[in-house]
Formats: sequence, C-alpha cells, structure tokens
Amino acid sequence: MTEQRRAERLDLPREPRGLKLPRVDQETFGRWAEGIARGMGTANFIVYMTLVITAWFLWNTLAPAGMRFDPYTFTFLTLVLSIQASYAAPLILLAQNRQADRDRVAFDEDRRRATMQKADTEYLAREIAALRIALGEVATRDFVRSELSRLAEELDESAQRRQRLERRHRDDPAVRTGGDGLDEPRDELDGDPPGDGRHDTMPARRPES
Repeated sequence: MTEQRRAERLDLPREPRGLKLPRVDQETFGRWAEGIARGMGTANFIVYMTLVITAWFLWNTLAPAGMRFDPYTFTFLTLVLSIQASYAAPLILLAQNRQADRDRVAFDEDRRRATMQKADTEYLAREIAALRIALGEVATRDFVRSELSRLAEELDESAQRRQRLERRHRDDPAVRTGGDGLDEPRDELDGDPPGDGRHDTMPARRPES
C-alpha cells in the first residue's frame, strides 16, 4: 500500500528499474589498468610473451601426440591471444584517458601559474618604473658632491675678493676716506653752507628807533 502511494506521487522520482550492476571504484580500477598497461608496454613483457609462445609451439609440435594439448593450427593459442588483445586495447585506452586527464590538469595549473607570473612581472615592471621616476627627482651622491664643490669654489672666490678689497682699503687712503684724500666736514658734504653754524642760530637785531 505504501509503495503504491509512493508510486502515485509525482513529487518523488521513480526508482530505477532493470538489472543493477555492481559498482566499481573508478580510481582503483584506473590505477590497476594503468599498471597493466604500463607493464605491457615494457620490453620484458615482449620477451616473456615471445618465450611462452615459442615454448607453446615447440611443445605442441615436438611432444608426443598424446601430450599435445593444442595441436597444429594452435586454435587455443589463437583464442588466448585474441582475448589478451581484446582486453589490452581497452586497458591501454583507459590508461591513456587517465594520463590525458592528468596532462589537462597539469596544463591548467601551468597556465594558471604562467598567468600569475605574468601579473607579478607586470607589477614589478610598474614598480621599477615608478622607482626610476622617483629616483630621477632625487639628488644623487655625485650631483650633491658636484654642487658642494661648486659652492666651495664660489665661497673661496668671494673670500679672495673680500681679502683683495680689504687690502686695497688698507693700502690706498683715497679709497679708505671715500674721496680724494681730504677730510671734509660732514655738513659740507651733505650740502650745508660753509661756516661755523652760529649765525644760523642767532636771531636778527631789530633797528633802534
């Protein structure tokens, strides 16, 4: 009754019908298939298979007739090799598919890393360009040294010029007094009329009546 009601409900998915196959762990089976494919792709496998087939031929050809289990035309050997080939091809394809998946993941990782490295390189290039621009505006050691040398030379020249002027003042009295060597009164130099200056301060007498 419960199963009938559940089958009538439309909001629940139907249970799958048919033959249920056993589930296989894909990772475990894939590793197993890769191991077989890797073993079949070696020189040892070819040598061992050649020795087995040669012994098979010799036994079924040279052994007594009653002891031969696969007489000429070797039908059983042909069946065994066909089964081996029919299983080897899918196993090799499965191993190749797994290898292709790993290569794709590795390629995606390499591309992601290349993109990150490109971004880091561009960022570093921009930072280096900014540092170069900033350093172009900063005085370097050679520039400061040259400017200090030039300033020291200018100071030496000005000191020598001052010493020459002082020497000329000491040696030449005309230069020391600022004229032709005569000490003139300050009031005459300033444009005042000659005299002792007393007549300027005395008041004028009024005529007597």
